[in-house]
Amino acid sequence: MIVGFTNEGSCMRYIIIGAGAVGGTIGGRLFDSGREVVLVARGAHAQALRERGLRLELPDGTHELPVPVVDGPDDVTARDDDVLVLAVKTQDTADALARWSGHGDRPAVVCAQNGVENERLALRRFRDVHAMCVWLPSSYLEPGVVAAPCAPLTGILHLGRYPSGADDTTRRIAADLADSGFAAPVRDDVMAWKYAKLLANLGNAVDALFGSVGGGPPAELAERAGAEGAAVLDAAGIPFVGAAEAARERGDRMRIRPVNGPARGGGSSWQSLMRGTGSIESDYLNGEIVLLARRLGVPAPVNEALQRTANLFARERRRPGDLTAGERAALLASLREA
Repeated sequence: MIVGFTNEGSCMRYIIIGAGAVGGTIGGRLFDSGREVVLVARGAHAQALRERGLRLELPDGTHELPVPVVDGPDDVTARDDDVLVLAVKTQDTADALARWSGHGDRPAVVCAQNGVENERLALRRFRDVHAMCVWLPSSYLEPGVVAAPCAPLTGILHLGRYPSGADDTTRRIAADLADSGFAAPVRDDVMAWKYAKLLANLGNAVDALFGSVGGGPPAELAERAGAEGAAVLDAAGIPFVGAAEAARERGDRMRIRPVNGPARGGGSSWQSLMRGTGSIESDYLNGEIVLLARRLGVPAPVNEALQRTANLFARERRRPGDLTAGERAALLASLREA
């Protein structure tokens, strides 16, 4: 099937590569505001989207959205106004880019992903790459159903060209997002925001491994992972936005509200373990800090222990919180090494 859908009033066509929690929410909100959107999905999720459309659960109610869905680039005729929005996990980015690398002459690519490696991978294949710092709590509930529980804004999506700057395409994308329930500040220094988000995401592995952060040793482990990460970024001379500034940016504009369906259980790494995908993004979160630390010749024991254990959980398809006594002791021992 070749998609030829046109949503009245649209200026750009957004092809959402990875229509899960984040991709489904961004694509659904853009579609609901009148933009032209195509979702890329596979398996049971794609089948449900084709049969029933996207069901997007928001605090203001359930949105039933007949967004077109395709399996891949063979189903979409390339256009000059295409924007490829990458919303897969970083461990899947290289494969996704390889599949879509022949799509048109110069599509814009937006990396709506955690971590800081995706943009480098995209720039190898595409010249027009934009980085997006995603503050968007959301969950994939079941095939065809995504929930985003924040209001009054659904999320905050800082946007800029990679590695820096902004252009007319950046601003057009930001305007469409701002008209679709998001704040979308255009930032010349967007990677400083993405490094801030990287530091916040270092606790994702703690959330996944312990089942929740709560208080006590798990909270201390998450806090130390972030502090260790900030020290490594400082040593590497990499600028990042401080946690206080990032919190002020969100302010009261993003508050968790009730939505239909089960409550959001945890972050993206927690959700990967719950779904038993066999992979997890820790190599590109904690592992980014470990890589920088090794290059600099400085220790990063907390992030190294979290990366190693999270990968073990994913490989063995273990559920969140399924720590043995020995694994728990080893993780907490990394605090003494820090």
